[in-house]
Amino acid sequence: MTNAEPAGATQSQAKPALPHFQKQKLFTIGLRCGRLANRLILFANFVGLAEEQGHRLINFTFHSYSEFFEGTRGNIYCRYPRPKRRSWLELVPGVAAFLRKTRIPYHLTRATSALNERYPVFGAAAVTLHELPGQHVTLLDGPEYQEKIRLARIVFVYGWWLRTPSLVKKHADKIRAYFRPVEKIESASRDAIEPLRRDADVVVGVHIRQGDYRGWFDGKYFFPVARYAAWMHELASQFPGRKVAFFVCSDEPRSLGEFPGLTVGLGAGPAVSDIYALARCDYIIGTKSTFTQWSSFYGGKPLLQVCGTAEAIKLENFRVSYLDWT
Repeated sequence: MTNAEPAGATQSQAKPALPHFQKQKLFTIGLRCGRLANRLILFANFVGLAEEQGHRLINFTFHSYSEFFEGTRGNIYCRYPRPKRRSWLELVPGVAAFLRKTRIPYHLTRATSALNERYPVFGAAAVTLHELPGQHVTLLDGPEYQEKIRLARIVFVYGWWLRTPSLVKKHADKIRAYFRPVEKIESASRDAIEPLRRDADVVVGVHIRQGDYRGWFDGKYFFPVARYAAWMHELASQFPGRKVAFFVCSDEPRSLGEFPGLTVGLGAGPAVSDIYALARCDYIIGTKSTFTQWSSFYGGKPLLQVCGTAEAIKLENFRVSYLDWT
């Protein structure tokens, strides 16, 4: 087969127009949504979209955590793709630290996105987007969303339930590389799990979230530590002839005495170390939380989120999260 033009073709014939998503856009996330895991998940979904469609992305809402990740450390705009050279804002001593601490770029972005929605002075070239009405989750690569941004060059993102699980799965390796933790966090997560691995065949990560869950949804997802311990015994029994150890992290101090009859190592924090330590386990258990979803995705490890005290623990119900769970 040759590269010759088909019969009758002429150089004057117009080439077909590129699909609208191939026209590069700049996405800027303008709404802070919760803490570490929430921001990782929203960021990662837009990284998947940017990777698929060739867009650029900046995220000043991530400044609180940017120092912990290879992709955002030394990247004042928290930009994806990563810039080839550092901004002058990073090179002038003290400037980047000042901007991160004061959150000035975030506040300016948030104000601009709100003003643009109310006074669209840029016309169709800039749009501010929320979740689509009537949809619990808005698919970023869905036809409705894509039509809304078709003519835009700048897209201000002002929402939380925005997902693209198919693209997160497709570009998982690049997303994980971008959010690889810096060596200090990597070492801490490794040191938390390796002692358990030396004497166990299976290591299970357990995230016990209590603090804010006492009141969230009227305590629907708040479970006593004794219930988690019972679930851990239940899971251990499903590995006959194998030694099972548990890595337990929590948003409140825990003690080994709370887990009688179990081999347990306790997370010492901070949260960013614990979330990556969970990713090193073979299985992960927790309640409804983005914290364990991120660990499952990053480590490619099966997760079970328990949502009721009567729920049984079954290995066949574990699955890897691609950041689409609600």
